[in-house]
Amino acid sequence: MELFFSQILDGLSIGSVLLLAATGLAIVFGLMGVINLAHGELMMLGAYVTYVVQSVFRPMGGVIFEFYYPFALVLSFVVTALVGVMLERTLIRKLYGRPLETLLATWGVSLILIQLIRSISTAMLLGIILAVLLGYFGNRLLSSKVGDRPLLPYLSGLLWTAALGIGLVGVNLLSAIRPLSSAWFGPRNIDVTAPKWLQGSWGEIAGIELPGLRIFIILLSAVLLLATVWFLTKSAWGLRIRAVTQNRQMSNCLGIPTDQVDSITFGLGSGLAGVAGCAITLLGSVGPNLGAAYIVSCFMVIVLGGVGNLLGTVLASLILGIIQSVVGSGSLLIVFPDMPAAAKGVVEFFATTSMSLVLVFIFIIVFLQFRPNGMFPQKGRSVDA
Repeated sequence: MELFFSQILDGLSIGSVLLLAATGLAIVFGLMGVINLAHGELMMLGAYVTYVVQSVFRPMGGVIFEFYYPFALVLSFVVTALVGVMLERTLIRKLYGRPLETLLATWGVSLILIQLIRSISTAMLLGIILAVLLGYFGNRLLSSKVGDRPLLPYLSGLLWTAALGIGLVGVNLLSAIRPLSSAWFGPRNIDVTAPKWLQGSWGEIAGIELPGLRIFIILLSAVLLLATVWFLTKSAWGLRIRAVTQNRQMSNCLGIPTDQVDSITFGLGSGLAGVAGCAITLLGSVGPNLGAAYIVSCFMVIVLGGVGNLLGTVLASLILGIIQSVVGSGSLLIVFPDMPAAAKGVVEFFATTSMSLVLVFIFIIVFLQFRPNGMFPQKGRSVDA
C-alpha cells in the first residue's frame, strides 16, 4: 500500500502543476472567453526563464545559488505576464468576439514562440529589438502627422512591414559575426538542477516519504490559488475584472477602464502559466515542445471543472493528476495482484502514460454525458455572455 499512496502523492503533484497552468487558462478562457492555444508556450517560456536564472546564479555557487529558485519563480511570472500583456494589446484585442480567428491566431503565436526558442541568438534578439523600436516609434510619429484619417491603418501596416524588413536585414548582417550567431538553447531539452533544500525527503507519514520537490509544488499551487482567489474577490482590480466579465457595457459606462482590465486579466493568466512552467522544471527536462504536452490537459481540466470556476478547476486537476499517476504507473497491478483477469487486462492496457491520458478522455466523455457543463457550471449573466 505504500507504493499506492506514493503514487497518490505523485498524482497530487502532477495535479498541482495542472492546477497552476489551468488556473491561468481558467482566467483567460473562462473570464475573457479567449481560446489561447499559446498558453502552453507561455509555460515553456517560464521554464526557459528558470533555466536562464539558474545559469546566471550557478557561477556564484554556494548559498547564493541555493536561492536562485525563488527569484526564478518571480521572474517567470513577470516575464510571461509582460508577454501576455503585449500579446493582448497587439493581437487579442483586435479579435474579441471572434473565437475562430482567435484560435488560429494564438496557434500561430505558439508556433512562432516554439521556433523562437529553438533559433534565438544574440543577432536575432538585436534584430527583433530594432524592428520593434522602428515600428513603435514610427507609428507614433505617423499618428501625430496623419491623425485618425482612414489611411492610417494601411500606412501603419506598411510601416511595420518596412520595420520587419529592416530587422531581418540587421539579423543577416549581425549573423556574420560568429559569437552573435550561435543559438542560445537549440532544439534539445534542457535540465534545471533543483536547489539542495528541495532535494531529498521532507519527512514521512505512516512510513511514506514526502519528497521535497512534490510537497513544494503542492504548497506552491495552494498558495498561488489562494492569492488568485483573494485578488479576484477582494482587490479593486479583481472586482473590476468580475464587473467587466458580468457586463462589459455597463462597466464601461461606470468609468471602469475595460481595456486595462483586459490587459491585467490576460497578464495574470499568462503569469500563472509561467509559474507552472517554472514548477515543471523540477519534474524533469523541458524543451521547446513542452506546451503541447500540457495544453490539452489544461483544456480538459477547464471543461471537466466548469468554464471559469476555480473550485471546479482545483477538483478536476487533482482528479486527472491522480488518474494519470495511479493508472499510468501500473501500481494497481502491484497493490492488487489478485484482481480478476478481466480487470487485470484492462489495467495493463492503460498502464502507460499515453494510454492513461486516453482513459482520462474516456472518463471526461462519460462524465459530460451526465453534466455537459462540467462539475460547476456557470450561473447568472455570465452564461449568456
